[in-house]
Amino acid sequence: MDIFSKIAAGEIPSYKCAENEEFYAFLDINPLVVGHTLVIPRREVDYYFDMADDELARYQQFVKRVAIAIKQAFPCRKVAQVVLGLEVPHAHVHLIPMQSEADADFRREKLKLTPEEMQQAADKILQAFER
Repeated sequence: MDIFSKIAAGEIPSYKCAENEEFYAFLDINPLVVGHTLVIPRREVDYYFDMADDELARYQQFVKRVAIAIKQAFPCRKVAQVVLGLEVPHAHVHLIPMQSEADADFRREKLKLTPEEMQQAADKILQAFER
């Protein structure tokens, strides 16, 4: 079981932002901006485009709902969707609230948020998602 599967299963703590039976969203622990969220399928699949078309469609519908919740929780110009990352062999999407394109620059220094700040951000997104 990879680290993202363990997170979705509750074996490793995370800052949950949204979930359903197929997908799980949680805050990135090294965020570019407050509200930077990862969305994963619960099923272990390494490559985003290895998902079947119907699963990928459901995934994108879930991702869209999370992005709408992020925009409500953290008013921004847009929410970037980035499919990037080779470190974890599990498909995932980064959702990043943006005021400018610089907010989605993965080369920039990551934020250092306290556990309380992380929990507050996750709670805001989860509340908006559940509305």
